[in-house]
Parts: sequence; structure tokens; C-alpha cells
Amino acid sequence: MGNYKFILSGGGTGGHIYPAIAIANELKRRYATAEILFVGAKDKMEMEKVPQAGYRIKGLWISGLQRKLTLKNLMFPIKLMYSLLSARKIVRTFKPDAVIGTGGFASGPLLRAASVKGVPCLLQEQNSHAGITNRLLAKKAQKICVAYEGMERYFPKEKLVLTGNPVRSDLINAKMDKAEALHFFGLESEQPVLLILGGSLGARKINQLIESKLPFFKALGVQLLWQCGQLYYSEYRQYESDQVKVKPFINRMENAFAVADMIVSRSGAGTVSELCLVGKPVVFIPSPNVAEDHQTKNAMALVEQEAALLYKEGQSDKEFEGVFRQLMTSDELRNSLSNNIKALALPRATEHIVDEIEKLLR
Repeated sequence: MGNYKFILSGGGTGGHIYPAIAIANELKRRYATAEILFVGAKDKMEMEKVPQAGYRIKGLWISGLQRKLTLKNLMFPIKLMYSLLSARKIVRTFKPDAVIGTGGFASGPLLRAASVKGVPCLLQEQNSHAGITNRLLAKKAQKICVAYEGMERYFPKEKLVLTGNPVRSDLINAKMDKAEALHFFGLESEQPVLLILGGSLGARKINQLIESKLPFFKALGVQLLWQCGQLYYSEYRQYESDQVKVKPFINRMENAFAVADMIVSRSGAGTVSELCLVGKPVVFIPSPNVAEDHQTKNAMALVEQEAALLYKEGQSDKEFEGVFRQLMTSDELRNSLSNNIKALALPRATEHIVDEIEKLLR
């Protein structure tokens, strides 16, 4: 008992990879002798991130369809057939007890091959608008774990389980001491702190907006903790001061969340789940450059529950000032947003997903 074999497949972006790694870690915690194999797309970031997390990974020769006619699109049918054959071989030789897909190109061939062999399959959908791979795979899966209500728009209702998205365990268990965190970043306790998150690489449009609004924030007496991203640090480090702390990347996110009175952030699925847990008032600025406009849909799911504010790229700078001033000057709004976003938190998501996998094993 416990000598199970699991295949996890998901990748292309951190939003698919990190949930898969979190699920693998929980499976390993429960079944120390379990064998775990990841399957990803050959040239994607999972081929680096998964081994760093301590797991084996096999790569499939697969990529998505481009939106315009390209050579890559002409190659797609060949890649798909080759990946299906490779996936069948992986399933046949590894003989998994269950297969878990978290989205991304590689999970398509892999879950299809597993379902043909009668292997129980579970999907984990992070976004409020289901990705195309998971929508196509819904018939093959026994269970579909989701992070938002109303997902029967995309999936059979009887297969759905509302679990939430896996979030980093260090965030769940973190003891957030605001005084200690203020000292850590060199910030004052008398003035409110705005935390700006554009993702680990940074978001050019958010950085440009913040740069243009530095006099506005100064006039309001707001301190900034600004994660501008590795790509942009050399450009924005010049703005470092007593009131503005510019970071390429923040490793101690629990300290960043402890100091924050308000947050401006992208709205990727993992980030949204973490911010629900943190429970601070948020202005989401979704990236318009992601597949199927997922980030806007994730943000809107919270805005409709009065759990966040939204500012879209392309709106005027004056509109941002209006949104932020409203947040800054209304204690009632900040408290309401904070309470509403906290009510949406599902901190035990990883455990609940693995509970569902265990049910499939039985």
C-alpha cells in the first residue's frame, strides 16, 4: 500500500507548473515511496523548473496553435501525432495509478493516452475561464478541481469539485509581523504602503504607470514597495529613496504582504489565490497579452463579488488616479474589499485536490 505511481502533466507557464509541483509534494508527503513522473513540452520552462523541484520529467514534442498562419501551425498535426505516440509509450511503460493534468499543451496527449488505457484522470483548472486544453479533456477526466464558482459553464457539473488553487506552503504557514517587515524593507510605520507586483519578470505597462505616478503617490503620502521585475530593474532602480523601495524580485513575500496596506497586481490565477489568502485591498491590472484574456476574467470574478478593484491597461492615467484615490481615502472601502477577498480564500486547496486523487485510487 502506498507504492503508487503518478504522472503529472502541466506547463508552458508558471501558472500550470507550480500547482503541479505543489500537488506532487503533497502526494510525496502522504506516500513517501510513491513514484512520480512529470510530462511537459520539450522547449518550455517546466523542463527546467520540475528538475529543480526534485522530480523527473519527460518532454513531448508539442506546442500550441498560433493565431496566424505560420510554419509552426503547419507542423501542429505532425507534432500532435508524434506526441500522442510518445504519451502512449510513457503510459504503457510507467503504468501510472492516476494521472493529473494542470493545463498546458503537454497534458492533452498525456491525459488522452491515459484515459484510453483506463487510468483514472484528474484535471486542475486554475482560471475562472477554463483553458482550451482542459475544456477538450473534460470528457476524459473523472474529476475536475476548480478555483471558482460557476465552472459548469465549461465542464460537466457532476465532475466538478471546488478546491481552490494550490498556493505556496510558506505563505500559508507564514507569521506576518508588520513591525519586523517594515524594518526589513526600511519603511516607516506612519505612512501607508502600496505593494506593486508585476510578476517575477516584471510588467512594462505597470512599471511605466507607477513611474508616471510617483509625484501623485508622494503628494498622497504613500510609500511604495515596487517589485519591478528582473528585466526592468536597471531602468527603475534610480527611483529608490526613503519612500520608494525598488526591487527586482522579492524573495520574502510574507514580509511584503505584511507591510502592504494596499496592493496593485497582475491577476494570474496563482497570484489571485495568494491575494485572497493575504486579504489586503487590491487593484488588479490584468495583462491583456495572455491566452483567452484569462487575467481579466480572473479579476472580474472578484470585482463582481466586490472583493477587488479593476484598472485596465489602456484606460487613462486620470482614471487610475480616481480608482486609487477612492481606495486611499475610504476606510470603509478598504475594509470591505479586505473582508470580501479574504472570504474567497481556500488555503487547503492542495490537500483537497490530493483527497480527490485518493478517491480515484480507491
